Amino acid sequence: MAGGSETGGQAQATVQSDNARTRVTEWRFAPGAATGWHRHEYDYVVVPMTTGPLKIVGAGGLETIAELTAGVSYFREAGVEHDVINASGKEFVFVEVELK
Repeated sequence: MAGGSETGGQAQATVQSDNARTRVTEWRFAPGAATGWHRHEYDYVVVPMTTGPLKIVGAGGLETIAELTAGVSYFREAGVEHDVINASGKEFVFVEVELK
């Protein structure tokens, strides 16, 4: 994932584990920080570590707000394209588990 928003900068990714079957990455977002536009090459699970809103900018610039809750995970299939932006006024953290 690359890029970053004009206001909050780049979200910080720390790969915790990467092997033939999975990649686990911790994502830390300062307020307003973004992943930058990206496409998910693998199915993935996101596990929020904090609670709050993330702004999702999808195809054609469509913006939605996802209200995430700490510890409540969700699954998405490969092929998702979007930018993810911290829409809260505090740091937001989630762990992403990609299934290779």
